Amino acid sequence: MTHLSFILQAQAGAPAGSGASMWIMLALIFLVMWLFMIRPQRKQQKELEKFRNGLKKGDKVVTAGGIYGTVAEVKDNFLFILVDKDVKIKVAKASVQADYSEGTAPAAVPAASSDKKADEPKAE
Repeated sequence: MTHLSFILQAQAGAPAGSGASMWIMLALIFLVMWLFMIRPQRKQQKELEKFRNGLKKGDKVVTAGGIYGTVAEVKDNFLFILVDKDVKIKVAKASVQADYSEGTAPAAVPAASSDKKADEPKAE
């Protein structure tokens, strides 16, 4: 028996509705993926785009690179962020990832005292 005749016999014994059930299963898999993955991601992208378009002077933001700052000026595709006293940086609007307020900002690192350096061991 050749390989071709074996394949033809296997196909002849298959139930008549197997092709249709395969397409139904593929459609159900796509539907589940759309409901649980694609749709929520699109919703999140729309909310982020709405947030970026609504930025205004004084908003506190975090960039994709992890830079925290306050919006100083907004242009079409970029904005200036005040990161320290008199230090502004120009960033793309698309790099702004989130808004932060004082309540959600990470805790400040305690400053080292002025007479001792942070790396010096403490005298016992």
